[in-house]
Amino acid sequence: MDIKQLLYKAIQSALMAGEEILKVYNSNFEVEQKADNSPLTQADKRAHETISEILKSTDYPVLSEEGRELPYTERAYLPYFWMVDPLDGTKEFVKRNGEFTVNIALIHQQRAILGVIYVPVTKMLYYGAQELGSYKMEITSFLNMDLQGIISQSSKLPLTERPKNFTIVASRSHLSEKTRDFIDGLKLEHKQVDFISSGSSIKLCIVAEGNADVYPRFAPTMEWDTAAGQAICEAAGKQVIDYTTNERLLYNKPVLLNNWFIVS
Repeated sequence: MDIKQLLYKAIQSALMAGEEILKVYNSNFEVEQKADNSPLTQADKRAHETISEILKSTDYPVLSEEGRELPYTERAYLPYFWMVDPLDGTKEFVKRNGEFTVNIALIHQQRAILGVIYVPVTKMLYYGAQELGSYKMEITSFLNMDLQGIISQSSKLPLTERPKNFTIVASRSHLSEKTRDFIDGLKLEHKQVDFISSGSSIKLCIVAEGNADVYPRFAPTMEWDTAAGQAICEAAGKQVIDYTTNERLLYNKPVLLNNWFIVS
């Protein structure tokens, strides 16, 4: 397995999916409701199809929020597979606030070892892998360069400057009472506390950058919501801790629902 080649494929997939998403975002799109009452748009579908087509050449299966379900009996024994959320933050997409992402991760033995997150509206690309570190790059034009060229134009994470005050980032659309209680406790512990509110997996990227100290999540998420962000955070020296087990958040569980977690 060539981790660099796989990372490059994931970056290509995310950027191409972002292009498809923006075509829908800039149109008068319709919103459907899935079985769980969460929103679904043509952008979700197009992004899924784009990513699946590009990643097909890697010979690793794709587990996508918008794809066919891979039953645990089938995926439990897979040495590697892709974990994809083609459009993370569909609620933010529908609100047209720009805070949605493309998430692509590679899973190996319950760990996210490679991650790519792309924010189509701001053209901000985050990526990382175990042996390569984590990086951030603003896409000024559609990329036509190899991975080394991409890295050479990227900023390594975490960034050298960080906020002076203790900074908390939390969900814009899913701020639970338990999360508020946790934040109130941090405000008592630290004299000066700043607060950032953001949607989708951007919150994990903000911690990976070093622009926030902690991201508490005491509300439901699925594995495809966090896998790419966790890979980027861990490659940047951060932690994503399962609030129930007090250990690293793990993947490819029989049920794909995450426990609560804290990123720091």
